[in-house]
Amino acid sequence: MGAEQFEKYLPLLRGKRVGLVVNQTSRAGGSHLVDTLLAQGVSVKTIFSPEHGFRGEAADGATIKDGKDARSGLPVRSLYGTTKKPTAEMLQDLDVLVFDIQDVGARFYTFISTLHYVMEAAAEQGKTVLVLDRPNPNGHYVDGPVLEAQHKSFVGMHPIPIVHGLTVGELAQMINGEKWLAGGKQAALTVVPVRGYTHATPYALPVRPSPNLPNAHSVALYPTICLFEGTDVSVGRGTEAPFEFIGAPTQPTSRPFKFTPRPMPGSPTPPQNGKECYGLDLRKLSMQESAGFSLRYLIDFYQQSTAKDKFFGKYFEQLTGTSSLRQQIIAGKPEKEIRQSWEPALGQYKALRKKYLLYPEG
Repeated sequence: MGAEQFEKYLPLLRGKRVGLVVNQTSRAGGSHLVDTLLAQGVSVKTIFSPEHGFRGEAADGATIKDGKDARSGLPVRSLYGTTKKPTAEMLQDLDVLVFDIQDVGARFYTFISTLHYVMEAAAEQGKTVLVLDRPNPNGHYVDGPVLEAQHKSFVGMHPIPIVHGLTVGELAQMINGEKWLAGGKQAALTVVPVRGYTHATPYALPVRPSPNLPNAHSVALYPTICLFEGTDVSVGRGTEAPFEFIGAPTQPTSRPFKFTPRPMPGSPTPPQNGKECYGLDLRKLSMQESAGFSLRYLIDFYQQSTAKDKFFGKYFEQLTGTSSLRQQIIAGKPEKEIRQSWEPALGQYKALRKKYLLYPEG
């Protein structure tokens, strides 16, 4: 991991006032990066926390409040509360911002949006950004529609496909190189790459990246299943297998599996709370069957819905990043035809991506 290559970046932090953008995945040398750097004598001043909080226990979308880290005594400033972008006041006593968070390679996973705002604030305030890179568990392929500008939001900030095939370090270079920060500014950026990694290297996360992605299988399914968050179909939040269960009360009772979401840590108010949902248990699928981005479940569940007029929610376009997918599914278009409409934007993105790769494809 980038964070474990101390010889590459400790010299850049010596004598500097440091802010850390980290969560529970930020481990280095057997301990949390905060503790590791403090033990190395680095002057860490502030911890910044993304969605789910510094310890990664808050529910999706839950407002994160400022606080204090009990272990180190350092202030924790939220980047998922009243502001998602570090303010000038937050950065005034800092020289360097270190970003070290495990991503899962899907455009709507918000840690890369936090990265964007950290880089933007740093560029505006004259601070430097150091990205300690980590593997992308879905980094071996590129797929899905490219975000259209009118659907830009915190769950999609860049004109990239749903599965972008980049590590955080590579994406940081793309954001900078393509001048996607406000006003076309560029951050003073250094990336410490992962040693010995290729995009074909399988990587199972040692720490769950967020409360509802508990294992490698759910991470592999996530790009495909997350689109249901823009529909009336539960993705299994509030069950023992989030992103491995899909179902809804509006699906046929003849579906082979049923479950009932209930409030639980990490999902206090799950969609379809307390309602029996009919659907599928995807735990039976092998990792090979689950890898890759697919529309087959989405198309199937729309076609089988007993309340098609209520199937899609207003959030669907923000997740998909395109105005056309909802209409294509309603019109009964097959997946192959829908995929053809993603070109040439997807082809253009794949060419762009090559400019910013830090690792070989295989």
